[in-house]
Amino acid sequence: MATITNRSDFKTYCLRRLGFPTIEINVDDDQVEDRIDDALQYWTDYHFDGLQKVYYIKALQQTDIDQRYLDLSTAQDDQGNPLEIVGVTRIFPISDSQSTVNMFDLRYQLRLNELYDFTSASYINYTLTQQHLRSLEIMFTGEVPIRFQRHMQRLYIDWNWGDSEAPVGTVVIAEAYAAINPDVFNLVWNDRWLKEYTTALIKRTWGNNMKKFGGIQLPGGVTLNGDVIYKEAADEIERLEKEMENQYGPPLEWFMN
Repeated sequence: MATITNRSDFKTYCLRRLGFPTIEINVDDDQVEDRIDDALQYWTDYHFDGLQKVYYIKALQQTDIDQRYLDLSTAQDDQGNPLEIVGVTRIFPISDSQSTVNMFDLRYQLRLNELYDFTSASYINYTLTQQHLRSLEIMFTGEVPIRFQRHMQRLYIDWNWGDSEAPVGTVVIAEAYAAINPDVFNLVWNDRWLKEYTTALIKRTWGNNMKKFGGIQLPGGVTLNGDVIYKEAADEIERLEKEMENQYGPPLEWFMN
């Protein structure tokens, strides 16, 4: 079987699984498109392959400081494709203690005295000291609190906007997760679970349409029975959603701050 790489072939495949063109599938084309969108949304929300880790990098402008948040609705990847940011886990620390490079800085002195010779010096003491300094910084300074809501696409950073902590030109690096765009990464269309789930959603819509004509007898003695189709589809959807929950869900810590 050929690999499915676009939406049109994906739709045709799902309809063939239901019997098309041998059987007439009583579903409008717009209904099929809606079910594909529903399946993609569910797949993105719950499947571990539906998200990608990205790093959003932005140099603060006066507009950002005035509104006191970053607008992530315009986020793009390296190729200029739009990104739908689903969650932000953290921003990388930006502080004088991390960026100071003068000779009186403690980190400079550690590198000078502990790592002057990489061929013979041990980095264990240096690593432990760095971890200790970072722990002290977290204890006395703390992490910068952030707030993000997916449907608002706004990253709120609770710091002193425009002050010495975040002046114009400050580079913000946010670790985030973005939805996989199937129009860019077209192997999404060949995902086994997504094909089965979309087919079940279309089948349920087909059964729901046919229920309106239950009991009507067609020429040749055939009786329409949309209830059976609807029930079969509902059972398939329940099975697939449990499979998603048990086998394909991402680790919970992905979105914990």
